[in-house]
Amino acid sequence: MNHTLIVFVIVSIPMVVASWHPLQNIKSHGFYRFFGWEGIAWLFASNYRYWFNNPLGLNQILSWIFLFIAAYLVICGYLVMRRAGKPSKERDEKELFHFEKTTNLIDHGVFKYIRHPLYASLVYLTWGLFFKHITLPLLIVAIISSIFMYITTLYEEKESIAYFGEKYKAYMSKTKRFIPFIF
Repeated sequence: MNHTLIVFVIVSIPMVVASWHPLQNIKSHGFYRFFGWEGIAWLFASNYRYWFNNPLGLNQILSWIFLFIAAYLVICGYLVMRRAGKPSKERDEKELFHFEKTTNLIDHGVFKYIRHPLYASLVYLTWGLFFKHITLPLLIVAIISSIFMYITTLYEEKESIAYFGEKYKAYMSKTKRFIPFIF
């Protein structure tokens, strides 16, 4: 068994465990998120050996830019959700992680500019990992992983509209999905 496959399996096991409930519901955003995560896991497993190769090469510089943006978004997004989200047991959706069971619509901090900072961070992580060592097969994996993250946001938005109603629709009209003011 080669190293890439071994690393991929090791990284995938906790993702399978964490995604067990969402994988049983194709209409859950977590179902699609799992496949995006798997793409990220494959990119990591394929490129971890190239992490510090040619540190001043253009691909490494782009990689680090994407990785720093990913880290910033996930940290800021998680902290705002933790402070303002008020997870509740009244939301009984098994497919959601505890911190996703928010009863307050979060529209400040990083959420003022990006509706999905945590998923945006995963898209940036995808491309940061891809740029570590660029190959055509990994480009295809990065594109597919990004598509799954996009689909994840579409399903999460349906879930949020179902829970928050018109308030979420108004929030959607003021914010972008992944890139402030652009997309």
